[in-house]
This record gives sequence, structure tokens and C-alpha cells, in this order.
Amino acid sequence: MAKINWDESANLDKLAELSIKTGVALQPGQDLLISAPLEAAPLVRRLAIHAYKAGAGIVTPLYTDPEVVLARYQNASESSFEKTTEWLFDGMAAAFDNNTARLAIVGEDPMLLSEQDSEKVSRANKAVSKASSPIRERITRFDVNWNIIAWPGILWAKRIFPQMSENDAQMALANAIFKASRVTDSNPMEAWNTHNSNLRQRTSWLNQRDFSALHFYGEGTDLIVGLADEHEWMGGASLARNGVTCNPNIPSEEVFTTPHKLKVNGYVRSTKPLSYQGTLIEDIAVTFKEGVIIEASAAKGEEVFIKLLDTDEGARRLGEVALVPHGSPISQTNLLFYNTLFDENAACHIALGQCYSKCFKNGGELSNEEIIKRGGNSSMIHVDWMIGSNSMNIDGLNKSQKTTPVFRNGEWA
Repeated sequence: MAKINWDESANLDKLAELSIKTGVALQPGQDLLISAPLEAAPLVRRLAIHAYKAGAGIVTPLYTDPEVVLARYQNASESSFEKTTEWLFDGMAAAFDNNTARLAIVGEDPMLLSEQDSEKVSRANKAVSKASSPIRERITRFDVNWNIIAWPGILWAKRIFPQMSENDAQMALANAIFKASRVTDSNPMEAWNTHNSNLRQRTSWLNQRDFSALHFYGEGTDLIVGLADEHEWMGGASLARNGVTCNPNIPSEEVFTTPHKLKVNGYVRSTKPLSYQGTLIEDIAVTFKEGVIIEASAAKGEEVFIKLLDTDEGARRLGEVALVPHGSPISQTNLLFYNTLFDENAACHIALGQCYSKCFKNGGELSNEEIIKRGGNSSMIHVDWMIGSNSMNIDGLNKSQKTTPVFRNGEWA
């Protein structure tokens, strides 16, 4: 069978246009930095066309090649895994300080490093997490407008549809991406306007109630997540500090806020595998006490998960809690995407590590010290994993511990 001719894909072009106009919301004269797998070049080229049509200054792509990544693990000296490209991360941080917009494309094989030495993987990940902290700080503060979209990588597609040929699997994944991203609608940008309006209704309801905590309970879970002082719920379109309203994630079905790093107690189990840096981590089970994970296990990938928790002091605390109904469009595909951008939008989830400073009242004006004082967490990592299901119930607790139903059996109450 002949390879897919992406130059003739109207939906790929619509995804690129949506990303530039609604996702990153690129402004006239603004530069754009794109990171992408090498395989995603057809999408990058479409993005460049739409970016320049929108008045972009300079569009700069940075590609990653999985064969080069594997070459390192199979041939490099031990000292290589203590190093990273600090100069590159410093340059990216400088670009963001100069108002360059950020666009990331995911699409890599989620199991790329599954057969490699887990100790080397952990050391390399830690080096990258440390060196890239200036970038992570700027993104979590929403210093600039940014967006993440997906490319249907062949090896990723084969993980989801192993029984299909490469072409059929890639097209099946492409169709799932296009549908979840709403580019199959007659007017994708108008569809996102409507979707953002619906998400705003949810965040407004939650912000009006000003819960002090959320109580998650269901099969394998009984967890109270205290919320940070003066937290704010967000979802869909977000206003960056540079004044641009963007849609960071396409697709997105979540509303989310910042937990209090000292006020999480109880136990919780994952309901979907976590794909982290090429390793699949399954059946995570953790216990929190006063905000810290004190017990942790996983049926598969436990060694990598424990090393992730040991990244720094904040890695065992929460930086995000997000609500997603079980009936979300991505959940209804009944697919496991092995990719956080999609799987996190199929289920309620929590994130270990760095909080989003934007999820506070007047968050854009707060210093790091003020965020910490309000209960925000700081870490070199930010890793989401899924805890929601059709049996999950959630109650909102106010300051007097009065409860209000938020979710029942995985859906909004």
C-alpha cells in the first residue's frame, strides 16, 4: 500500500490553521518556536504556512529523531547521561523572554525507551528536568501564548492499533486526532468558541463555590485534595501574561486548579497507564499524608516511577488537580492513547510536581514566594496521571466541611 499523501490532507491543513489561529493565537510580528518529531515535518510545514499568513516574524522548528535518541542509549558513555543541552534550554528561555510563542507537537513512540536501561533513562530525565526548569517556569506562569497538538506517528499508531497495517493504523490515529481536535467540524474555530464557553460555565460554577477541598472516592480511591489558598479554576482558553488568549491544549476537555501542597490525604489508584519518557507505568497506587506521597507502587514500571518521585522534594506532592467527565469525547473512543495530551482528557487526573501559577486569583502578578505561601508546589517535574472512571464520585468541601456533589459515577453531578 502506498504511503499516505499528507499534502492532500484537508484535515491536516485545518489542524495547522486551528493551531495557529485558535491554539497558539499567533500575533502579527510574533516569532514562533516549534518542537516536533522528525516524522511530523508535513504538519510543521503546514504550520509555517499558516503562521506566516498570520504575520509571523520567524518560524523556527526544532526536530527530534528517535533513531538518534536510541543511538545514545545503545552507544554513549556513562557520563553522557549526566549531561544535557543547557545551552539550548537557555536559548529557548531567552526566546520566551522576547515574546516568542511556543508550539509543541507530540507523536513519538510512547514505548521508545521501554527496552533501555532504566537507570540511564532516569539519569537523563533528571538532567533534562533540571536544565529545562527555566522553560517550565515560563510556561507554567503563562509568560507567553503556547499550544500543544498531535501528529499521528506511525509507531505511536501501532501501539494503539497493533492489529492494523502501518498505513491503516496511522490513518485511524489521524482520524481520532482530527475528531478530538474538532477539525472535522464544519467550522473548527467556531466549535472551539462554543467548547470554551461550556468550559467557562464549569469553571465559573467551581470558582463561585470556592471549595477548600475535593473528596475523590470510588474503587481503589479515597482521597481528599485540599485546594490552595485563593486558587482559581481554569479550562480551555487562557490569558497569557503577554496579553494573548490562547488554547494551550488541543484537544482539551478539562477544568483544573492548584492543590495545596500540604493538604492532600488518603489513597488513590491510577485508572489508565502513564506513559513517561518512553516507559509505560501501570496500576499506580499511592498514599498521601499531609501532602506527601509516603507509599507508592506500580504493577509495571515501578522502578521508573519511584525514580520520578525522587526527582526532588516537590515531586512527591501535587501541582494540579483536573476534572474531566467519563463521558468526554476522548473517553468515548474507548482508546488508550498512551499519551498524556489525550488520556488526561478522558479522565479526571492529578499531576505530580510543579503547579500552574496562573491557577490563583491574580496569579499573573504573584511572585514565587507568594505562590508557595498560598500552598503552590514547586518542582522540576510536572507529570499528569489519570484517576477518573465511571465509578468516581467527587464532593466539594467548603471551609465548614459542608459537602456539595460535584461528580457522580464519573459525570458532573
